Amino acid sequence: MGSHRRPKPASRTRVTVLSATAAAVVALTSQAAQADPKPSKDEVKSKVDKLYDEAEQATEAANGAKEKQGQLEQQISQIQDKVARGQQELNTLRQGLGSMASAQYRSGGIDPSIALFLSSNPDDFLEKVSSLDQLSAHQTDALQKIQGKQRALAQERKEAQDKLKDLADTTKVLSDKKQEVQGKLSDAQKLLNSLTAQEKASLVADDARANRSTERPDLGKDVPASQVGAAALRAAETQLGKPYSYGKTGMASWDCSGLTGYAYAQAGVHLPRTSQEQATMGTRIGRSELKPGDLVLFFDDLHHIALYAGNNMVLHAPRTGTVVRYESMDNMPFQFGVRIG
Repeated sequence: MGSHRRPKPASRTRVTVLSATAAAVVALTSQAAQADPKPSKDEVKSKVDKLYDEAEQATEAANGAKEKQGQLEQQISQIQDKVARGQQELNTLRQGLGSMASAQYRSGGIDPSIALFLSSNPDDFLEKVSSLDQLSAHQTDALQKIQGKQRALAQERKEAQDKLKDLADTTKVLSDKKQEVQGKLSDAQKLLNSLTAQEKASLVADDARANRSTERPDLGKDVPASQVGAAALRAAETQLGKPYSYGKTGMASWDCSGLTGYAYAQAGVHLPRTSQEQATMGTRIGRSELKPGDLVLFFDDLHHIALYAGNNMVLHAPRTGTVVRYESMDNMPFQFGVRIG
């Protein structure tokens, strides 16, 4: 039968160490709780608004990359068509020179210079031939046309290769910016999910109150500076209440520059895709000069754009979770206005 021994009591030193360790864990936990408290509803809203703002910045960059992508694709297609036509012309010229060679062969021999052309790199032909005296004027002209066409084709092919590289770079920028937008939106959603049901309901109510500004407020008695501005503002007003969505140009949803671009298109004016590019159109004006229909730029990097509606109000597509609505200019950092037409 095995013996039963009473466990050896822990030494005073061991008890002291364990107690100290437990105390340290408690202290660290307490410090962590104090250092990282649960953010309040207002703090979450502030962080979420910042993330939405950063997402809009990335969206305008993505819009620019997408527009450039489309332009490059069109340019590459045009260059490739030009190369194809040039190659056909070159083939025709070569066939003509071949016919000359065949005729000379049948008549008793082929000119050594043409033989050299037909059997070596045509790009170097004229440099390799020390004298063209033995060629007829017609043959010389044909050879020079071929050489010129080959050089032109080589340049066009290089241009196409350069454009293809630009396209690859632009496509990567577009992909990166889209991922950045999604990352910002995901981070914002995580913050919103950290709120209690009551806090979420409060934020939803706040947004609902703001979105009710789709109703026409007091816009004062200012009149548009031009028929173009008036038509653009009327077109934008038809979109009131439609949701904001990154990268969208209508008709179901809009981002900021998508809305302004659409509005001016209805007035017969084509604007570039991004807010930064739209800022370069027309005449720059100050805040006191704004008239209904003028474009209004916000933030240092001009990543947000709106239409001036009158009485210090703008009509715009603000951000995720909102709709096209009127809003006070005081809610955003004004930079300058732009008058079109």
